[in-house]
Amino acid sequence: MEDSQYRRSEVPSESGTGKPPSGAGLLPPLSVLELALTEEGTSARDALAAVVSTARRAAELGFRRVWVAEHHRYRPVGSVAPSVLAAHLAASAPGVRVGSGGVLLTNHSPLAVAEQFTTLAALHPGRIDLGIGRGPGTADLDTIRLLRRGADQATGQEYRADLVELLGYLAHADTRRVLPGADTLPAPWLLSSGAAGAELAAEFGLPLAFAHHIRPHNTLEAVGRYREQFKASRWCEQPRVLVSVETLCAPTDAEVARLGRPALLVMAALLEGRGAETPLLSPEKAAAEPLDEALAHQLGQIRATQAYGTPDQVRRRLSDLASQTGADELMLSTPVYAPEDRMRSLSLIAAAGS
Repeated sequence: MEDSQYRRSEVPSESGTGKPPSGAGLLPPLSVLELALTEEGTSARDALAAVVSTARRAAELGFRRVWVAEHHRYRPVGSVAPSVLAAHLAASAPGVRVGSGGVLLTNHSPLAVAEQFTTLAALHPGRIDLGIGRGPGTADLDTIRLLRRGADQATGQEYRADLVELLGYLAHADTRRVLPGADTLPAPWLLSSGAAGAELAAEFGLPLAFAHHIRPHNTLEAVGRYREQFKASRWCEQPRVLVSVETLCAPTDAEVARLGRPALLVMAALLEGRGAETPLLSPEKAAAEPLDEALAHQLGQIRATQAYGTPDQVRRRLSDLASQTGADELMLSTPVYAPEDRMRSLSLIAAAGS
């Protein structure tokens, strides 16, 4: 991969130009987003152990960072506590940056988040990212109220206030006694899937992590507004953009279709409002499940905006996305059933990009 290879004993440095990659076909640094997918018939322990294996493999392959998400009460997702999982990854995979993608701030006390991630940064200097998001991480209203101690889903004003409070703690981590003697900080990023979040990142001078894998049709407008409105800050002197993309790489188109069908069924269930309890089936079981033709067409259109295919196809799609968005970095989410297939996908992409 261009500009992202490093020895296993090293950790990649942070950089960002705010400009498109130089040269047609070049890939920016690549990273990994993990959901701790819990396949049907496996345990949470299996899913979390697979995240560690993936992080170690990502480090060997030269990926820049591994982030873990925050979701609640989704049957196929085991990443529910990003600060805990990030701490374990930092200790278990020393050759890669780790962090949250992201901590959903309105579910938590800003002081608690500052304490957790400042502690992580002290334990693993220069390796900890704090990705911050707004969404609740669940569609279940009862769960939202449980997370927020009885309150309904947060408003935009509440999120902004929480963000101001959190950044204040980070900016004065020692003087406010977030962590006495703190001399290193986590790197804050703002997650967004729309223009409003991108504008907020620009206002506060934060690096932007844009969820192209969730809202692909918002990407270009949101990233454009971010760059136009960006204000330099202590966190970031110039715009820095990470774009997350759903990615699956396999040797043949037939294998891509076979491995991609289980996640397709989960996505179909989400669109129909029943995704929280839908298991991630094996490819063999998924092949036997029917899929409505109109829904399959809709899902195909969504997948066409992502990076599915053989190594050459995936490299081309990632390169096109980087060129269109000017992304300083791409983060790959690979929703396939078996951990070994996820790691093979990363290996194929790394080989194609080298």
